[in-house]
Amino acid sequence: MEEQSCNIIDGKAVAAQIKKEIADEVAQIKKNGGKTPHLAAVLVGHDGGSETYVANKVRTCEELGFKSSLIRYEDDVTEEELLQKVAELNRDDDVDGFIVQLPLPAHISSQKIIEAIDYRKDVDGFHPINVGRLSLGLPCFKSATPAGIAELLKRYEIETKGKHCIIIGRSNIVGKPVAMLLLQKTYPGDCTVTVCHSRSANLKDICCNADIIIAALGSPEFLKADMVKEGAVVIDVGTTRLPSSVTKSGYRLTGDVAFSEVAPKCSYITPVPGGVGPMTIVSLMRNTLLAAKKEIYK
Repeated sequence: MEEQSCNIIDGKAVAAQIKKEIADEVAQIKKNGGKTPHLAAVLVGHDGGSETYVANKVRTCEELGFKSSLIRYEDDVTEEELLQKVAELNRDDDVDGFIVQLPLPAHISSQKIIEAIDYRKDVDGFHPINVGRLSLGLPCFKSATPAGIAELLKRYEIETKGKHCIIIGRSNIVGKPVAMLLLQKTYPGDCTVTVCHSRSANLKDICCNADIIIAALGSPEFLKADMVKEGAVVIDVGTTRLPSSVTKSGYRLTGDVAFSEVAPKCSYITPVPGGVGPMTIVSLMRNTLLAAKKEIYK
């Protein structure tokens, strides 16, 4: 049997290309006397992952010529205080889009905070109005990670029409919205989509029939070689920090796919890190640019 040659999907390179496209457009907007896109981020507490994500977002804003604001609160901030800040950001005409970094402390309802955000500034794409519009195929702010996955498929010209796509994971942030995106009558889309999760029976058998597998369940190296058919496309959304004695940070990022054993069977695969991760931040930046241009909601 002829050995499958695997193409590594380089999310870092694609993200760099998109950053350049956005930066060029922002420079042109400024040159023409237009408004500088402004992204605000609200960070509660000192969760390591959240600190890193928000620092990356602020740094990327600088790279692209955006204005950014970082609003910090300690873990003991009340829900009421946070809701007041959301209302203030909703009213601030200079802020085009903003995010409240999740997860939030247990005493604060994430859903209440998300629903309080003006959907026209909801660049994370989590508000029920944006989620609903996505499911209907209407213009909206698309959730950043699913939008990043779709962009990778597009830039690598991976065929999706009529393909069987298995999504492992049904989260509101990745699993459900990426299923909605790939169901659309568009490219990338026109997939037959199956969403699997922790309660799915015969998961291995289901995955073996997939043309495209999107692993987004947060379980390190869950997807093994015997769950993947020859020539499949595998997109790994997982980013779990596992202790490591060989890295300076003391941990290594590990995906949901057992990369070394799965990759030889794939036509395309994303690595971790350097695959989907870099695309998430540029998708957020693209949403912020759309918000500043009032392209989705006038």
